Amino acid sequence: MPVNWITAATPVATSDAISFTQGVEKTVLANGLTVLTKEVHTAPVVSVQVWYKVGSRNEGKGENGISHQLEHLMFKGTNDRPVQFGRLFSALGSQFNAFTSFDETAYFGTVQRDKLKALLTLEADRMENALINSEQLNSEKRVVISELQGYENSPGYRLDRAVRKAAFPHRAYGLTVGGTKSDVEQFSLEQVRNYYQNYYSPDNATLVVTGDFATKPTLKFIQETFGKLSQRGQVNKIKSPVTSVQETTPQSEPIVLKEPGSAALLQAVYPLPNVLHPDVPAIDVMDAILTGGRSSRLYQALVESGLASSVSGGATELIEPGWYEINATAAPGQELKQISQVLEESLDQLQTKLVTNEELERAKTQLKASFVLNNQDITSQANLLAYNQTIAGDYHYIERYLGAIAQVTPSDIQRVAKTYLDTKKRTLGFFEPTLADGQPGTSGGSGRTAENFNPGQPVDPAELAKYLPPATSSLSTSTASLPQQLTLANGLKVLLLPDHNVPTVNLSGQINAGSLFDSNQKAGLANLTAANLMNGTKTKDALSLAQSLENQGASLGFSANREGVSIGGQGLSTNLSLLIQTLADVVKNASFPADQLELSRQRALTSLKVQLDDPRTLGRRVFQQAIYPENHPFHSFPTIESLQSIKREDVVNFYQTHYRPDGMTLTLVGDFDSTQVKSLLNQAFGQWQVAGKAPMVNLPAVTLPTNSTQLNAVIPGKAEAVTYLGYNAISRKDPRFYAALVLNQILGGDTLSSRLGTEVRDRLGLTYGIYSGFAAGMNPGPFLIQMQTAPQDAQKAIASTIALLKQLRQQGITEAELNTAKRSIANSYPVDLANPSEVASIILNNAILGLSPTEIRDFPQRIQAVTMKEIQQVIADFIQPDKLVIVTAGPGDKTIAGDS
Repeated sequence: MPVNWITAATPVATSDAISFTQGVEKTVLANGLTVLTKEVHTAPVVSVQVWYKVGSRNEGKGENGISHQLEHLMFKGTNDRPVQFGRLFSALGSQFNAFTSFDETAYFGTVQRDKLKALLTLEADRMENALINSEQLNSEKRVVISELQGYENSPGYRLDRAVRKAAFPHRAYGLTVGGTKSDVEQFSLEQVRNYYQNYYSPDNATLVVTGDFATKPTLKFIQETFGKLSQRGQVNKIKSPVTSVQETTPQSEPIVLKEPGSAALLQAVYPLPNVLHPDVPAIDVMDAILTGGRSSRLYQALVESGLASSVSGGATELIEPGWYEINATAAPGQELKQISQVLEESLDQLQTKLVTNEELERAKTQLKASFVLNNQDITSQANLLAYNQTIAGDYHYIERYLGAIAQVTPSDIQRVAKTYLDTKKRTLGFFEPTLADGQPGTSGGSGRTAENFNPGQPVDPAELAKYLPPATSSLSTSTASLPQQLTLANGLKVLLLPDHNVPTVNLSGQINAGSLFDSNQKAGLANLTAANLMNGTKTKDALSLAQSLENQGASLGFSANREGVSIGGQGLSTNLSLLIQTLADVVKNASFPADQLELSRQRALTSLKVQLDDPRTLGRRVFQQAIYPENHPFHSFPTIESLQSIKREDVVNFYQTHYRPDGMTLTLVGDFDSTQVKSLLNQAFGQWQVAGKAPMVNLPAVTLPTNSTQLNAVIPGKAEAVTYLGYNAISRKDPRFYAALVLNQILGGDTLSSRLGTEVRDRLGLTYGIYSGFAAGMNPGPFLIQMQTAPQDAQKAIASTIALLKQLRQQGITEAELNTAKRSIANSYPVDLANPSEVASIILNNAILGLSPTEIRDFPQRIQAVTMKEIQQVIADFIQPDKLVIVTAGPGDKTIAGDS
């Protein structure tokens, strides 16, 4: 349940052929509930969202975080259904979550269409009948504090809190959405109940339903469920929004945080008007000119110059006047004052000289294309309607906004830059890390914890079933379309799946050039090679490559992982030829200019420092290196020394050796003609030839430890600890995989509905999040459990987890748990298939793993076929509580309090 969920600009412009409000019906019930329905019959799924017009903006003194606290409590059950709602949603196969932001708190779930009534029933129930009592409030307070302490680990979070508090000293937008530890600890039961009564009233909510349903009977059912709920509270009298831009206190000097951390950070905040102000479209186009991709002004001025490792920006336009912010991470050895000076010069140029028509059109096109690409699935479309209705007061707002984007002129950009990017109104913050560079300390420990915890009894799904509203019917997924397969003469594999529902194309690919080919001495070589592909070819430099894509609003990127280099690309369907030609150019003709290679090395060094300062990434590194021996590629991680040792000739040799057509797989899903695409692919890749056989790596076998070991990775100054428990397990092609997946769903597949979540999060309140998983790829990867806890709670949570694993090994699972888990996975799968981008990834993964072409269709049946005997075998093989590798990364013995 992330906080500060909406921090980007208002949703932006789209192709003239698309209307995001066409077919939407608005109904207002007698109790004031606004209902928006939109039929989209592209996949057999529906999305239900309920947005309440309440967020941190509505919080008074001593109430910071109460909106967020209530969001957590809304999952604890109702008077009629006194069970964790996460378990109910999971049993329905819903992909669900919730978030709190500055102006709204939202709950959303996407399910197969036959579960629509069930989802509506559950949301109506908790709108009026949420069970809020002392026991639940106290346990969930601990969970929220765990979440807040997790944010405290981030220097960026701490800097943002200080800067916004200074920018808005007398307004709620200056507070963190999640709250403060001191306020959360003091919330009374009466306070939270009153807040719920006041704000969770139908007349303060918007219900959105999108997807494969019939409007008339659905509205009838909504009337029967939500229509009977009563208005309550004094919503309209509680908070009158500020409408004009409020002046901030002028700052002559930046706020400087000198605290433990990794990289140096800059954040600049400028006051903006509210979302309904006529300048908003021009502000958003201005932002795209400043920060929209590699060709943007601030990327060129700060990142390409070597001053910063990254730069980003965004306008936060809300019910009340919001802000524009710019964030930069300093490159190694660079001064924040110098970055600030270059930033000011860039903004000054925008104020004194008109932008070019080319820049303006590129920015508009990027906004249009991103808008289409970000709304390919029904969940996103529901989110868009709810956002505009809740924040702008009218779901039609988006149409007016899109029209205004098209009318923005160069003089509009200059005017809004002069008006809002005023240094006198700016709040500037620097984060200057106080720790010297170097590896954090690691200490060994015994593998046994002293406590003896007895886990509670697993929740019986049969008991759960009586609280589940009925589904209308069961659906078959056996009709999923299968991709067309072809292999070019040079061995390049291609899978094509036409989908004409949205005018987009989604490209996923993999090249067998991952970091398992790195040596320990050159760790990071695969990543550095992939990161430099877009830095130039024989005929185009980096800026030309970036501009050719960004002029069309398309994107193409590469990133190395253990087993390969992932390729990701998106664009409107008219961009397909450009995407394919650019991809072919960079994989065949990358030139690796020395100056760009050096800049990317500096970015990699900054990234490494950030990873070593983050308990999640440092903990995973120590865990991985404890599981795999030094001669195993999965043991290898980049170090400062290895990154500095990589020469250009190493990168070129790696590229020439591993980038080959017979080691490449491409998937395309979207609005295209297969015959034309095949012709494009042959033209682009057909002449690509390489000699010899593709390199192979034989991974050494990895056995389980003989006993448990425990390691502590110490990072001074952190507020929250992150723990990993596990050992090496299985590959994706292992015949036990499907049973392992079902078992994992029961054990820790979801933090709200699993045994681990029920025990360690819900019952004991020791963690905000706890998950388990099998990292199964082409090669065996680890089974692992991950959780975040207060440092003083880490040992309790570890002991509780081990006790639960012992219980699972000794007692197994019930038939009801097995059936519920299988249904949950199988019912959730069609939701994945409703998103074209997700489908492209699924098809690609199946292909590179060598699975059957029908796997995309057969997967739910394979899950449903898992037997109790197979589960028992997986428990025997992979639940080994006496052989765990346990790694806790955090502040060590010194516990750090959260903010107050």
